[in-house]
Amino acid sequence: MKYRHEIKYMISKNTGEILKQKLKTIMDIDKNSYNEDNTYQIRSLYFDDTQNTAYYEKLDGVEYRKKYRIRIYNQDDNFIRLECKYKHNNMTSKESVLITKEICSKIINGNIDDIDISKNDILKKFIIDMKTKKLAPSVIVDYKRLAYTYPVSEVRITFDSEIKSGVYNYDLFDKSVNYASVIDDDYLVLEVKYNEILPEMIAIILSTVSLNREAYSKFATCRNLK
Repeated sequence: MKYRHEIKYMISKNTGEILKQKLKTIMDIDKNSYNEDNTYQIRSLYFDDTQNTAYYEKLDGVEYRKKYRIRIYNQDDNFIRLECKYKHNNMTSKESVLITKEICSKIINGNIDDIDISKNDILKKFIIDMKTKKLAPSVIVDYKRLAYTYPVSEVRITFDSEIKSGVYNYDLFDKSVNYASVIDDDYLVLEVKYNEILPEMIAIILSTVSLNREAYSKFATCRNLK
């Protein structure tokens, strides 16, 4: 399993604009950008067990942990990913597989007995965990993302805004749901992800502004509304 560095910061929109102007001189806009402002929408449905293990492990800062989520982009039901994200201190790894809307609906509704798990290990592990650990939908996290990429060390820098929680609705495809905002409009979440070493040019740009590292979790923050 390939682990990557993942560092998070809570920053003001003004600081974000300064960084964006500098980063775009050496980094590329993510090819998945969808909107006119080069952003795209991410909506994730997270799962947890009856003991809320994923939630409390995050709050307690457990060194090794994992959580499952189903993610869609720009409310497109033709591209649905089941993901398992692993965390080891400041290192992360992720396994993912594309699933159909039919399988997604069965998972959300708990009708998992007739899902064929023989062809994919990730789906198999997830369904087994659903049965043995009583995993169930926990919270929807919705936000807007602007992402920059750089080939050396596979650097990915993202700016996430308009983070919202859908605590009591687990329908990923419901476009009429009113989500509750969990972040001030004047702030963004900055995430810096890379493999072995952060390239010097990017490190220098990040050092030009005041950044306070923060173990921010969209999942935990959105769960806090319950």
